[in-house]
Amino acid sequence: MIFPFTVGQSAIIFLTPLVLLGRTKQGGRGRVIVIAREELRINERIRAGEVRLIDEAGQLLGLVAMSQALNLAVEKGLDLVEISGQATPPVCKIMNYSKYRYEQEKKEKKARKSHKVIHVKEIKVRPKIGEHDLETKLRHSEEFLAEGDKVKITMMFRGREMAHMELGVSIMRRIEARFAATATIEQPPKVEGNNMFMLLGPAKK
Repeated sequence: MIFPFTVGQSAIIFLTPLVLLGRTKQGGRGRVIVIAREELRINERIRAGEVRLIDEAGQLLGLVAMSQALNLAVEKGLDLVEISGQATPPVCKIMNYSKYRYEQEKKEKKARKSHKVIHVKEIKVRPKIGEHDLETKLRHSEEFLAEGDKVKITMMFRGREMAHMELGVSIMRRIEARFAATATIEQPPKVEGNNMFMLLGPAKK
């Protein structure tokens, strides 16, 4: 895909943008979006007899022989960068490529932070769960919340346990009280069929 870019007031040049791919990378319990960067050809790697050249100030210089464009970049201590290889002839710009890469990497880091995928982790408990097992599950919940994920606590009732739901309600109230100060109670305990659940989210900063 290419996007139009206006150079001065004299011409429309088409630039190929950096490609931001939603490729996921597994890591720990969550996932983050990894941004893939399109590699641009520079200097002697550009394979063209002539190029449409833009100088370091953004001015369009027109069609220039590749050797002449490269010499101009070298004389200014800069690089010749192919910014649109799909065009005929390709569009190149004189620039500081190291500085350009640095700025793009800063943008990519910002994009990765904004694309954190939030998961909902489910913790299942029963009305007669032991104290040790309950504590283990709650510690796991704290870990998930610390990583930025949400936690769904599901209390499962089976058979005759439906006649004594107060046991499950009591446990859910204990869990709610435990996380009241360290998490966001997005959904208080609620009964759905044979289950009761509540939803916890990371504490708001």
